[in-house]
Amino acid sequence: MIRLLALRLLSTCLLMLPVAFAGEGSTHFPVVVGQLLDSQGNPVNAHGAGVLKHGDFFYLYGEIKKGETTLVARVGWECYRVPAGGVACYRSKDLKNWEFLGVALKPQDDKFHDLNPARVIERPKVIFNARTGKFVMWMHVDSEDYLDARAGVAVADKPEGPYTYVAGLRPNGYMARDLGLFQDDDGQAYLITASEDNATLHVSQLSEDYLRPSGVFARAFPGQFREAPAMFKHGKTYYMISSGCTGWDPNPAAWGSAPSPLGPWTIHDNPCTGPDAEITYRAQSTYVLPLPGRPDEFLFLADRWNKLDLEDSRYLWLPLRMREGRPVIDGTVIPR
Repeated sequence: MIRLLALRLLSTCLLMLPVAFAGEGSTHFPVVVGQLLDSQGNPVNAHGAGVLKHGDFFYLYGEIKKGETTLVARVGWECYRVPAGGVACYRSKDLKNWEFLGVALKPQDDKFHDLNPARVIERPKVIFNARTGKFVMWMHVDSEDYLDARAGVAVADKPEGPYTYVAGLRPNGYMARDLGLFQDDDGQAYLITASEDNATLHVSQLSEDYLRPSGVFARAFPGQFREAPAMFKHGKTYYMISSGCTGWDPNPAAWGSAPSPLGPWTIHDNPCTGPDAEITYRAQSTYVLPLPGRPDEFLFLADRWNKLDLEDSRYLWLPLRMREGRPVIDGTVIPR
């Protein structure tokens, strides 16, 4: 939830760049630095995003940031926000050309509803439940001052929705802010949330229908103040990339590893390489996408937030390769 520092002047300097492809031999990654346009030439509006591969398509889900950015002054930190616009959905066959499918989860006019525009809808992630045939979306829902600290869940019959909101809750009774979602090879799903006032990440096993925590959970990186979690698997080991909690200021990413989603988790150093690695290239992690047919290669998705104009926030997608059991994010492909 806590965002990266980005001044207005910096935003104007982040030129819109087309999707490029960086190659190593016959391997190609879609590299996005700055703005991303859809098939109609409009800016993609899907922040804090997650990706679902289903059938022939990749589906991109993200926060709709639209409207005037305001500061919630009564909060003791830089709580910049725009009205919650719901969750957008795009699809692509090649991770390069994105078709806008519409608003998958719409905000609600009811002022007491979790999805009211005056509140917060962040970091949506979607997985498919083969048992129920439903697409399940989890997201961070909150009051504008971020004190509610809950996770919300919604379901749909199609990947693009429309999604029906089911409930908001505190997983296992604990607060939840930044979140991630992971589905294992056996179909078991896990919700990862920044909890305990953001001091510790919680990894919660979900029920068979993915609609609620099962009651089984683990604490990861206690007291380390990590957020923006992105879990993935390589071989028999589970990995998680996250950012620190430094307000809007940039900070180094870190990676963790475990023999199971429920741990025990060990935190390691910064997976980023190249210029600006120490500030995650002025971005914050949101998702790590396995690339089909390429077991050692992933796509690292991150956001370049513009706190003073959130609608003008940009994207950063970079290659992530596994090297001797550690993830390495390649920042050398960023145009300078």
